[in-house]
Amino acid sequence: MSQVFLYDTTLRDGTQREDISLSVDDKLVIAKRLADFGFHYIEGGWPGSNPKDAEFFVRAAKLDLGASKLAAFGRTRQKHSQCEQDANLQALLDAATPVVTMVGKSSEYHVKVVLSATLEENLAMIRDSVSYIKAQGREVMFDAEHFFDAFISNRDYALATLQAAADAGADWLVLCETNGGKLPWEVEEIVREVRQHISTPLGAHCHNDSGCGVANSLAAVRGGCTQVQGTINGYGERVGNANLTTIIPNLQLKMYKQVVTPQQLRELTGLAHYVAEVVNLKHYNHAPYIGHSAFAHKGGIHVAAMLKARDSYQHIDPTMVGNEMRSIVSELSGRGNIQLRAQDLGIDLNNEDAQRVLNHIKHLEHEGFTFEAAEASVELMLHRLRTEYELPFELVDYMVIAERRQGHGLVSEAKVKVKVNAEVKLVAAEGNGPVNALSNALRSALEDVYPVLKTVCLIDYKVRILNSGNGTSAQIRVLITFQGGGHVWTTVGASTNIIDASWRALSDSFEYALVKLDGSQASAG
Repeated sequence: MSQVFLYDTTLRDGTQREDISLSVDDKLVIAKRLADFGFHYIEGGWPGSNPKDAEFFVRAAKLDLGASKLAAFGRTRQKHSQCEQDANLQALLDAATPVVTMVGKSSEYHVKVVLSATLEENLAMIRDSVSYIKAQGREVMFDAEHFFDAFISNRDYALATLQAAADAGADWLVLCETNGGKLPWEVEEIVREVRQHISTPLGAHCHNDSGCGVANSLAAVRGGCTQVQGTINGYGERVGNANLTTIIPNLQLKMYKQVVTPQQLRELTGLAHYVAEVVNLKHYNHAPYIGHSAFAHKGGIHVAAMLKARDSYQHIDPTMVGNEMRSIVSELSGRGNIQLRAQDLGIDLNNEDAQRVLNHIKHLEHEGFTFEAAEASVELMLHRLRTEYELPFELVDYMVIAERRQGHGLVSEAKVKVKVNAEVKLVAAEGNGPVNALSNALRSALEDVYPVLKTVCLIDYKVRILNSGNGTSAQIRVLITFQGGGHVWTTVGASTNIIDASWRALSDSFEYALVKLDGSQASAG
């Protein structure tokens, strides 16, 4: 099994995405997580471009990154400067990283139009910069910008820029597909030809503008590259960079390249979600390998087959990348979806009960419920089928009022009467709205008996009008999300009355909390 080295540039190229801005603390915690995962190289930023990146490298020197090597990014010297006086090169050295990555021009067009330099001047800039940094004892990577476009327009000059860097002592030559417009067969063919002329190890840095960032990276490895650069979740400028969370399992599980250990690979889903949280972006549920829906099965035929053989509709075992298989329950489901979901919960469900639950779900979805995003509501249906299950509370009735009081503005009040352990409790509470008041009243009625509910908090409340043409009598769907005890769950309610829809979702969420947080079923007292 041949080795492929991983180079992460989330902290530099990834932050060039227009809606990402990381603090130094953010970058430090991501760098540590990347190192723990097992990345060979972690690019921390461009110290010559801004004070934040310069500060990062000062503080990163105190991090324990294990075997991972930290890289500082910059460019080759300016056209008319000496390396010793070039501020960018001095900032790279001041970063004190074991690895320095320098981008330089490989395109005749860019040299003449963007740099306004001669072709020989550019070659001298590459040679001088690489040899100068190499003489300081650093591992040097030369990023050949726009290389694939450059190779097609002027093959000899593109190769000459690589040779200049190689002759100056570069440890790696990274072929950059900067504009993201090439197709995999073009990339593989060009890398193969470069490999015939250059003996220095090659890397690939691809962008995703044509949707081929991952495919081009894999093609580059087929062509002879032994290093792949990219970002977590594909973050990056414009459309983004090649997505390492897809590249890594493809390299290891499909192309049989040595990348990380099997244990490290099992941390991939957690890493992707962690970085998404830190950069404050919603994780893409349908991402390959690590998305919440990557191994989710909805079609009844699929699930029926997977009850017999779980690999029948999955290309890998999801646990290999730290993910899990899920059965989605909806009106499109078959009985197998219900049985598989019950099986995952440790509930023995016969065919008759499974069909009854499925029929109930289809009826409710016809009324406006949806269970794809409210798996907790489905779990409750299954738990309620257990012979030993007892409802932790039962609604007797409730009343909600909202009024505008002089001097107090809008005030909402709810009264809830519930039966808990044969005792009927009547509780009133106020809130900043009718649903909040209802939630406060129910919580007050239950917390003395079920103190675990004190750890539960609401994190999301969504309302959707299903048939807006009916005006104020339209059907309403409510999704409520709670968290507690390290778990997050969503329940659903639907009705023509927003209070009733909210109550159905709310009471399910509290009941689910008692099931989830106290084991198979909550114990009163």
